[in-house]
Amino acid sequence: MKISARNQLKGTVAEITEGAVNGVVSINLGSTVVKADITMEAIADLGLAEGMGATAIIKASNVMFAAGTKRIAGISARNQIPGTIASVKKGAVNGQVALKTAEGSLIKGSITNEAIEELGLAEGEEALAIVKSTDVMVGVE
Repeated sequence: MKISARNQLKGTVAEITEGAVNGVVSINLGSTVVKADITMEAIADLGLAEGMGATAIIKASNVMFAAGTKRIAGISARNQIPGTIASVKKGAVNGQVALKTAEGSLIKGSITNEAIEELGLAEGEEALAIVKSTDVMVGVE
């Protein structure tokens, strides 16, 4: 199956924290962990277990960016992924920013040109990709 979500980050399930309705699935990508808040029903349907392969899937429109790689305190978004800006492509109003992680994965986000300029996002600059755990889907082969 092909999907339109630009970000498909392959890793290994590191931990599953179970709740009454939802659970948090932590996917180890190598130097960072991405957390996905999904239903317990989805966890069971996918057969998720620690140690198995899984893919974190994130739409580009759900990715935010911050300049620099220092974690931001006092923010509810669980996923703060450091990297280096690989490319910036501006459109009429919005642009696409691609951040390269330490593992070599690309995380693409769609943000306004104004935000790109205000944050100084340019190729080679360090940045954080920020994603809420509720915006992360989990896929398995």
